[in-house]
Amino acid sequence: MQAAQGRLAEMRVVLACALLSLLSLSHACPKECSCNSNTKVVDCRGRGLYDIPRRLHPDTQELYLQDNRIRGLGSMAFREIPLVRILDLSNNSITSVSPTALLGLRTLQRLSLAYNSLRELDKRLLGPIRSLSHLDLSHNSLWGFPGAMGDSLRNLSHLGLAHNRLTRLDRSLLEALTRLDSLTLRGNPWRCDCQLIGLKLWLETYLFKGGVVDEVICSQPEEMRDRDLQKVPYQLFHTCMTTSYHYLFANIHHLESERLLRGHTHGNHAHPSSHALHVPMAMGEGFGGGGGGGGGGSMPECEPKQRHRPVNLRHAIATVIITGVVCGIVCLMMLAAAVYGCAYAAIMAKYQRELKKNEELAAAQGADHATADEKEPLENAIA
Repeated sequence: MQAAQGRLAEMRVVLACALLSLLSLSHACPKECSCNSNTKVVDCRGRGLYDIPRRLHPDTQELYLQDNRIRGLGSMAFREIPLVRILDLSNNSITSVSPTALLGLRTLQRLSLAYNSLRELDKRLLGPIRSLSHLDLSHNSLWGFPGAMGDSLRNLSHLGLAHNRLTRLDRSLLEALTRLDSLTLRGNPWRCDCQLIGLKLWLETYLFKGGVVDEVICSQPEEMRDRDLQKVPYQLFHTCMTTSYHYLFANIHHLESERLLRGHTHGNHAHPSSHALHVPMAMGEGFGGGGGGGGGGSMPECEPKQRHRPVNLRHAIATVIITGVVCGIVCLMMLAAAVYGCAYAAIMAKYQRELKKNEELAAAQGADHATADEKEPLENAIA
């Protein structure tokens, strides 16, 4: 009896060892990659991969897949590594990404999809991720960026959108990125019309708060080509005042934000942010001239321009208000003229009727007098 129990115990030990070996094999490092069990990093760079490698260890925290030939990301493509924090898929051939490709990656902090062939992103792609702090989508073919993604990007500190096909960007999306520190937008065919005035105003507020942005170079319309949106004066958007009420509301919002920010920094002359209002022009020169060092020296030159800018906005708003008042007065005068014309026509018609009636009465009385005159000689003759 004891011998049988001993054999049973030995079989259990052998079975447990077999299961452990199978588990270790199932989560072994893929043969195409190199793995570091201490840092929990999996490096699969430049291995000619066409798909996401399988049998990844579930504790993997960093996965590098750049410089491969991956063409698409299917649903729950990374379900084996739910704890991954850094995911680099740059320089592949990705053209499509499933809306649920990143499902389950609740701890993802850095995602790079740069240097691919993406044309659009589904608004649900980043829905379950709330910890993302770095997102690089540069060097793709994106023609738009879903505004609904703003809720998923509230903790974002860096957003790369350079070298895509963006012509405009939703201001509501940018305003949701309250923790954004750096933004790259260069290399896009921006259309600098009235619909981009919101981006211009947001950029000034963003730079005022200490954010970093490279440049927004206009491609359309022709008269704006190759001009930096940050340096385009507001006077060139004057036509927007008569074509869109959004321009007026955007200016009012910008002025209110600037007033609050000025009040917040008032009296703190030693704080760097007290001069941040003059950063927009300097930042545009700093990136063009090789860094932020050049921008710091040009701040005093930009100071007068920044001081006059709110005055121009107030003049623009006053012009719109005065124009509205004048138009209202003209409309009232036209209405009064119309009422006067109708009343005058009615009085003249009544006058003409009365005149015609009087003429008929006068004619009738004249005929009666003539008859009476004819009868009087005849009666005298008979007498």
